[in-house]
Formats: sequence, C-alpha cells, structure tokens
Amino acid sequence: MQLPPLILHPFGGTGSASELLEGSRAALTMQGRVNASIAEPGGDPDTNDEAELERRVIAGRYQEVRMLLFLGKDLWRWLRQCVDFIERSEQVDPRINEQSFASLLVESPPIAVREKLEKWGVADRRAIFSRAIGVHSVFSEPPSADCLSPIFLRNYHRFADHAYICFQHLRPFFAIDPADYQFDLYASEEYSRMLSDQWEKDSVR
Repeated sequence: MQLPPLILHPFGGTGSASELLEGSRAALTMQGRVNASIAEPGGDPDTNDEAELERRVIAGRYQEVRMLLFLGKDLWRWLRQCVDFIERSEQVDPRINEQSFASLLVESPPIAVREKLEKWGVADRRAIFSRAIGVHSVFSEPPSADCLSPIFLRNYHRFADHAYICFQHLRPFFAIDPADYQFDLYASEEYSRMLSDQWEKDSVR
C-alpha cells in the first residue's frame, strides 16, 4: 500500500544556524577543558570564558529543540494523514494508529527514504525522528528560551527520548509490516516543483 508522502518543510530563523554552530563549538571546547582538568588536576579555567561558553551551549541547545519541534510538526501531520488514509481505505484495522506509523518511520522506513536521508546528510534518522515526535508531543509551539530550564536544555535529548517512548505507550498499536506500506520523502520545495511540473504537463495534453 502506498501511503501519503512525507513532506518536510524548511525551518530556521534569524541567527539559528549560527547559534547552532557556536553551541557545538562551545560544547567541544568545554569538553576539552573537562578532559584537560582530569588529566591535570588543579587547573583554574577562566570563569568568565566558562560562563560565555555555557551561554553559547544553552543557546545552541535551544535552537536544536526548536528545530526538532518544527520537524515534529511535519511528522505529526504525516502520521495523521496516514491514519486518515487507512480509515478511508477498505483495509481498515482498528489496531493501526499514529503509533503504528511512528514505529514504521523511526524503525523501518522504505529503503528509498533511508537512502535519501543519507544523501541529505542525516546520520541518525532514528534519533532525529523519534526525538522530533517526542518534542512535539510536549510542545505544540516553540516555548521561549526563558521558559526552559538549563538542565532541560543541556539534556533535552534524554527528555525527548523518553517523551517518544511515552507517546508510543499511550495506546496499544499494531506493528505493521514495512513490506506492506511504502511512502516517499520530499523536501517541500522539491514537492512543489514536482507538482508544478505535473500540472504543466497536464495542461499541455
């Protein structure tokens, strides 16, 4: 059965990419200092520099949460589209729900989807997709950075992992056979261009 396509929209915002990069650099710098202090006990790092590095790490983590939330919106939209599609088809099984399709997406998407994600540079689709679903199950819109505690932002991936597990356990679900369900993956711009090309071909006929 061919499911609706999964369409991913661009996300970002003013300064988001630079804050992500700065946050990653700051995290690596702080990790290097921790390793150095373990190797040479008694070190005295510059506290001002340490505070600035921590600020950059937190800002970068916030952007990561924000981007996962927007990705989660696309994934949740697709999960609901799949359920609606199944309900309209003749092959209705009440055990198939959003959790069924979340499991399909995270654990065993079609080979073509996996290859496309790898081409896009997505190294760990399981973590990214599951965390995006988890984050969006908690937040419907991006909260302000001031509303999130530093402990959450530093460790958001752990919270997101558990949120996804909680989502999967909200309802019993039927683990569908990946061989029976196929779907395509598109960036929104790519999908719009494809539709435009198709409309042009149809208008010529």
